[in-house]
Amino acid sequence: MKFIEVCQELTKVIPTTRIYMNEPMKKYTSFKVGGNADVLVKVKDIKELMHALNTANRYNEMVTVIGNGSNILVKDNGIRGIVIKIEFDKINIDKQKDFALVTAGAGVKLARLAQELLNNGITGFEFAAGIPGTIGGAVKMNAGAYGGEMKDIVINTKCLELKKENRGARISNIEDIEITEPPESIDESNIVVLENSEQNFSYRDSVFSDKKHIILETKLKLPYGNKEEIQTKMNEYNNSRKEKQPDLPSAGSTFKRGEDYITAKLIDECGLKGYKIGGAQVSEKHAGFIVNTGNATAQDIIELINYVKKVVHEKTGKNIELEVEILGE
Repeated sequence: MKFIEVCQELTKVIPTTRIYMNEPMKKYTSFKVGGNADVLVKVKDIKELMHALNTANRYNEMVTVIGNGSNILVKDNGIRGIVIKIEFDKINIDKQKDFALVTAGAGVKLARLAQELLNNGITGFEFAAGIPGTIGGAVKMNAGAYGGEMKDIVINTKCLELKKENRGARISNIEDIEITEPPESIDESNIVVLENSEQNFSYRDSVFSDKKHIILETKLKLPYGNKEEIQTKMNEYNNSRKEKQPDLPSAGSTFKRGEDYITAKLIDECGLKGYKIGGAQVSEKHAGFIVNTGNATAQDIIELINYVKKVVHEKTGKNIELEVEILGE
């Protein structure tokens, strides 16, 4: 009954077609596993996001904010409270004389933005074209590949700042934020713009790991280029990914790269490639990926993650770190 009231409150600002009760989270994660969310709401702009957060506060509900769901694992019993899916999808390209200023909403998928930039003859974003995620997640984790990283092209990022009195938040590794306590009232005074130097970019990390912000949009500075050369580079990177990475459901690289070792190589050398627990498997194509072979549960994946970490530590002494964020119960 309470969640019916929550949904009714949400409809004051958000269309009913974007509000769901008892919604399966496996529909929103690249692992294709996970239990149900009590309520899931898709928000298209800042007004809707603030209303959803304030509704959570009013009804004393926990909040989980997700993007594309490409780096999370939701447990089999699902997520309590309200899941907010960010779908800020606007792209604005401001063409200057020598470069372009590109503003993209946090929910813009990297592949879509890469195609828009290609169409406009703008280069410097090819490295991100094949990463399965959104701009918000890419900024959050300082996503990178093939020699490029977000830190090299981001000018500034607009976000909602969760102040001390409403910060009960845990921000995940890529794009998904779990607020473990309902926030206090959020309004436009919470909106801030952080310059590149304030975002503390490092390897797969940024200031957004510190539980203080929800990314709304980011502005990039990119040079012009030759369309054919841009397309060739994108094709080269995408073909490389297809050759090296599995095509089964996963959340990308399961573990972080070590400072002095390649994690996938360690896992392979430990004889774990192809190892299975239930429907979860260490990919036979790339040992850095744990995949869902078709009938995995979240528990299968978690048990396999723990087993891999245990064996690698026993055989090499290395404590490999998880890159995937585990949410729910």
